Amino acid sequence: MEQIAIIVAGGSGKRMNTEIPKQFLLLNGDPVLMRTARAFHQYNPSMKFIIVLPPDQIKYWQTLCKKHRFNIHHHIVGGGKTRHHSVKNAIREILPGCLVAIHDGVRPLISKALIQTCFDTAGILGNAVPAIELSESIREVRNETNTGIDRSGYRLVQTPQVFQSDLLIDAFRQPYTDVFTDEASLVEAAGHKIHLVKGQPDNLKITTTLDMCIASAILENCSEL
Repeated sequence: MEQIAIIVAGGSGKRMNTEIPKQFLLLNGDPVLMRTARAFHQYNPSMKFIIVLPPDQIKYWQTLCKKHRFNIHHHIVGGGKTRHHSVKNAIREILPGCLVAIHDGVRPLISKALIQTCFDTAGILGNAVPAIELSESIREVRNETNTGIDRSGYRLVQTPQVFQSDLLIDAFRQPYTDVFTDEASLVEAAGHKIHLVKGQPDNLKITTTLDMCIASAILENCSEL
């Protein structure tokens, strides 16, 4: 089955205290978004790429591509008011019979092994969603009370979330609600079982300056990335 990667990059620089959107910040010399795309390209050079950006950031991205000689062929799609609407815009560009990975543009440390696991699992079971166990205690807070919860029954969800395109196309026909926080919740609402695979602990989503420092340290000390 043809493999497609939809890389969603709609962030801003607010949490970084910078005017430059976080997906364009330099991580060890390269924009974060470029590192993310290269990870998928290294896994499968023939993969089709769709990069989703806010319309007002597209020109800046194209300038960065020239500056950094980023020559991975990709199609750019303008994003919507939410992540859901941004991905929906990209889904209009795909056809049935494919495997589609939807990945956060600010998760540049994704490994080839995890990408392959997600695609392989989705090819057999229809979908694959990486998740990791919680390593710290958690508590549920309601109003002014809080209660300890057994963390063994919970997982932190990551991307790439990979689906057979037929499932995605059908799921996106549903009316939008704010319950759809990711594609897994959308496909689940359409009546499909979600299949979890073991995620990657260092597949962090860069949202803060600390995340950038951690990602930089990982890249400097892990040659395989």
